[in-house]
Amino acid sequence: MTTGRLAFLTLILVGMGAGWGLTQPLSKIAVSTGHGPWGLIFWQVVIGVVILGTIAAATGRGLPLTLPAFKAYAVIAAAGTVLPNAASYAALAHIPAGVQSVLMSLVPMATFPIALALALERFEARRFLGLGLGLAGVLVLVLPEASLPDRSMLPWVALSALAVLCYGFEGNYVARWGLGGADAIQVLLGASLVAAVVTLPLALATGQFIWPTAGLGAPEWSLIVSSAIHAVIYAGYVWLVGQAGSVFAAQVGYPVTATGVLWSMAILGESYSPYFWAAAALILLGVVLVQPRRIRGLAAAVPIAEDGPRH
Repeated sequence: MTTGRLAFLTLILVGMGAGWGLTQPLSKIAVSTGHGPWGLIFWQVVIGVVILGTIAAATGRGLPLTLPAFKAYAVIAAAGTVLPNAASYAALAHIPAGVQSVLMSLVPMATFPIALALALERFEARRFLGLGLGLAGVLVLVLPEASLPDRSMLPWVALSALAVLCYGFEGNYVARWGLGGADAIQVLLGASLVAAVVTLPLALATGQFIWPTAGLGAPEWSLIVSSAIHAVIYAGYVWLVGQAGSVFAAQVGYPVTATGVLWSMAILGESYSPYFWAAAALILLGVVLVQPRRIRGLAAAVPIAEDGPRH
């Protein structure tokens, strides 16, 4: 790869990370007026279906309807969309978007112990040290009095961590059992359809359905924009994997975390204590150590998550 080509692809990578990072403060705005998770997730996946369906049709992709494909759609819908997004939206109503951005970078640390249990990875001292640094970063984030704006946020930080565990399970499922014969665009489209079918009755039954006839304000537009950003950039991510490989493309998680914090500061006016920055540094250093030296394929490179890869 020439220097010019590498520079071009790196610029694309950073731009994608900045786009995905923007979805964190936009999601915070989406929950600002009390919209519940089920209504938000339903419209998020519907928008994804429209955009990804258009991409699939334009590129001649059908939607595999085999049993293995349906299993992949169901697992990724549950572990990569419905459960983690419900936890994330609920937590975002109570914690800063920047804190959530840093917490989401913990996905590789949740993935590694599960991979060890499934015999997908071997123990390495370097990666174990990374886990320790990540844990230290989380403790710095949640224990000192000055790290969080309000100590009542602690349960919501724990709820956000549940989303991290879901993504860790999802990535290992894909690495172990694959995508059922579908490619990344197809499986995300299929999972979005399953998630829409699941969340529509939940949104209606809980009174969380968002009626378009009620009008579109800042929260609704934020949801639309963040959902569109994810669908478009995800397609770009798949293209980047083909151009530069999964190891290169997986590094998008670093600009996602960094720009998620910066966007939150710029758009929401969030500010953070020195404890926060120390915690972020420890967690990101831990992620660097936990990452495998070679990432085997798209499935191992990044969770197929509805609001973008974390690493």
